[in-house]
Amino acid sequence: MSQHHQLYQHFPQNPQSLFAQHALLPQGWMKNVRLQWDQAGNLTAVTPDTIAVSGETQATWVVPGMSNLHSHAFQRAMAGMTEIAGDSKDSFWTWRDLMYRYALHITPGQIQAIAAQLYAECLRHGYTGVCEFHYLHRDPAGAFYARPEEMAARVIAAAHQTGIGITMLPVLYSYADFGAQPLRDDQRRFSTGVDDILRLVNALESQRDWQTEIGVAPHSLRAASIAQIQEVLRVLPDRRPVHIHIAEQVREVDACLAATGKRPVELLADSGMLDQRWCLVHATHMNKDEVRAVAASGAVAGICTTTEGNLGDGFFDLPDYIEAGGCIGIGSDSHVSQSPVEELRWLEYGQRLRLQARNVASHQQQRRVGDFLWQAALQGGAQASGRKVGQLSSGYRADMLVLDATHPNLTGLHCDELLNTWIFSGNDNLVRHVYVGGRQVIVDGRHIQQASIQSAYADCMRELRSL
Repeated sequence: MSQHHQLYQHFPQNPQSLFAQHALLPQGWMKNVRLQWDQAGNLTAVTPDTIAVSGETQATWVVPGMSNLHSHAFQRAMAGMTEIAGDSKDSFWTWRDLMYRYALHITPGQIQAIAAQLYAECLRHGYTGVCEFHYLHRDPAGAFYARPEEMAARVIAAAHQTGIGITMLPVLYSYADFGAQPLRDDQRRFSTGVDDILRLVNALESQRDWQTEIGVAPHSLRAASIAQIQEVLRVLPDRRPVHIHIAEQVREVDACLAATGKRPVELLADSGMLDQRWCLVHATHMNKDEVRAVAASGAVAGICTTTEGNLGDGFFDLPDYIEAGGCIGIGSDSHVSQSPVEELRWLEYGQRLRLQARNVASHQQQRRVGDFLWQAALQGGAQASGRKVGQLSSGYRADMLVLDATHPNLTGLHCDELLNTWIFSGNDNLVRHVYVGGRQVIVDGRHIQQASIQSAYADCMRELRSL
């Protein structure tokens, strides 16, 4: 994987070690852990039961950073702007119409400013990587830019600007609905065929480095056919991430049944393509056979609870999926929240409301709900990103969160209580410092470039709101 000399141009060189009184390692909580990394930002040694040396940076609580496995960065600027009831019953589909109208106006400079603001917020709350499901490719008139990858490159530039790791997923978006229905005019900026996507992937290939991976994302089975997806995967390099929206809405399931005789997840599973490199985003409406098929395939279910709640999608079938041994991760999607803690909390609370039960996200080997959720989402997010992240182990990225040991919620805790308390004890942000690839990007709860990022975002929003 190539290295870019500009990768860390915005960040000072930090010391290449951190001593943690308590660190969450793959084998569980360990004491007195020295974490060491190289110039590239990869952990070279993780040593428990050691002794701090004079002058060494120290922390009380250190946990691996979380991967945000589903993001539409430009939608961050819409948060709060669609909560007005219409004349008829509002739904995902009426929200989508508003989103399309908004998306028609965004310029390359604006998408970079929006993405930088979003990614700084995600970092402040504990996401250290993001999977960008990027479908805003063309200019407002519907033509490709002179540099076809212009919009995607601007989003990657925002990731490098903020320091967050990124998996860029150019989106295959050819149809308006099942049956190869032509795209609507307000979808013109999204339009891509197989050749377009392969050209975009090829154009972005030089961006790959320790912080950046390039995969692909068929938007959905209503927007891309099975044959198209198979054609893309024949050319896409092995082990690159493949993400797709699927079974988010009942209307989508019904339309797929009418057009193909199969439900969306069933149709994809029967294609023989599903394996561990896939992330099925939402997968809200699966029957029990589909739940078992996805779990058995090794694919990740990408659950975006705050967006699913905001859009009225429904509830993921978490208990059956856990029982089947399925892999989950979390994403902030439309970015009505940028907090992994809130995402996980409401994943559990949604199940409690649906089932009128408590402590749903657990199994016999892990009864602590917070521990189960954080560890499962770490594993699933890392898998969906296609990057070596999600654990504090040698050879993985030095992506670490230092929690605020001075906060009342975390004082006097035993290790076993930490994750439950963090996730289920209120809305204060307990992330104090954040390291990504060994570089400290969040200091005392603030991004090191927060002022300039916020200023550019404010200018962007003034422009958009004047339209």
